[in-house]
Amino acid sequence: MENLVPVSYTSNPALLTILPVEKWKGTPLDAKGRFINHEFPFWPYLKDVLKWQTEHNPYKEIKKQERWHLPVRKDNSFLTSSDDVIVWLGHATFFIRINGVTLLTDPVFGNAGPVKRKAALPVAALDIKGLDYVLISHNHRDHCDKPSLKIVASQNPQTTYLTGLRMKGLLQDFTKSTQIQEAGWYQQYITDNSKIKIYYLPSRHWARRGLTDTNTQLWGAYIIEAGGKTIYFSGDTGYGNHLKQVGELFPQIDYCIIGVGAFAPRWFMGSNHIAPDDAVKGFHEMSAKNMIPMHYGTFDLSDEPLSEPQRMLIDLKEKGQINGELKLLDIGEVLSIG
Repeated sequence: MENLVPVSYTSNPALLTILPVEKWKGTPLDAKGRFINHEFPFWPYLKDVLKWQTEHNPYKEIKKQERWHLPVRKDNSFLTSSDDVIVWLGHATFFIRINGVTLLTDPVFGNAGPVKRKAALPVAALDIKGLDYVLISHNHRDHCDKPSLKIVASQNPQTTYLTGLRMKGLLQDFTKSTQIQEAGWYQQYITDNSKIKIYYLPSRHWARRGLTDTNTQLWGAYIIEAGGKTIYFSGDTGYGNHLKQVGELFPQIDYCIIGVGAFAPRWFMGSNHIAPDDAVKGFHEMSAKNMIPMHYGTFDLSDEPLSEPQRMLIDLKEKGQINGELKLLDIGEVLSIG
């Protein structure tokens, strides 16, 4: 059994920590120097994976019969416009232009390692140019993909990568870039503050790419402030108090981009991925105006059918249980935020 107790704390001394030291010592580390969630310490035990893989899936027959696919709109005009937009490119990949600054989150353009893509990329990957920042929430292969990042780097040599602590080596290997900033939780990246501010915040998750590197690289979420608008991007996360804390720190969140898929079975997935009803709860707790669901319909990563997150959200909306606007985007749909 792993001893998941914080014994030390760390941060990037070159970056500003937005919480006072009496409230935040830094990102917690265990006795072996590995990152741990500050609220729900987690370790990916093999016995739990085996239990999940061998237990009955109540969705099995429904998944076999399902023919649903996320709609894909193939119009790349947003790439060359100057409008402020949010465009879902699938899973956790978003193209965002805000106050003249262009960002891309967790770029995955094709398959995620051995997991096959179920929804097409709406634009040609080679056409994604002019990026100011690329945000990499954590190192899992459905969020940090080497082939995709090599394309990003080839087309955007000027871009800056914003990520979590101890991710620089991995991203340098993939991109050959020297423009990489690593942050601990509750730290602000170095940007042109007159145009945009970007912060790295906690998420409830974990990290691993190989057999021996569990939780040696940090995972997290982002707040983007620019042009009088605030965007929250959850990365991968389970439900926790960190969602309410986001709203306390940033009380005017206009767009909450949050995962809703890969949640079943909840006993196994709940430590790392948030179910639609809990995502709505977190959306309410941070008092955001618009909810943009992600992390469903692109990759089959769990027991529920690909359509189940959307079905559950529509049901909650029809019952009047979602306060604020639910933005169920098609892939490639342009959401104007001007």
